[in-house]
Amino acid sequence: MKWYLAKLVFHIICGDGNHRPQFDEQLRLIFAEDGLHAFHKARKIGEKENADEIITPVKWKFIDVSELHLLDELTDGVEIYSRINEEDCAAEYITNTKKKANGLLQYSLQRFAELN
Repeated sequence: MKWYLAKLVFHIICGDGNHRPQFDEQLRLIFAEDGLHAFHKARKIGEKENADEIITPVKWKFIDVSELHLLDELTDGVEIYSRINEEDCAAEYITNTKKKANGLLQYSLQRFAELN
């Protein structure tokens, strides 16, 4: 088992969403067998923390995992960094995040296949 640092990206929607798009980037510690398992575990954490069901004027929609870094040792699932971005184009930001996540998943699948 190894420690990984994963960046989770959330879309912040206030009220009816008629505002400049905002995104929260959180760095989370993930304890997993390898990069592929860390990626999936990070996605599960993000999906679990989706705030759609909460009755509030602010919603946090999980977008995806855009970065993953191997670490030496820390605590599983702890948020160690968060940054909120305001973007001119929400669709472009979400598309770029999804592209990063897909590239990361493909890389993790390749590494997993090489090691097994």
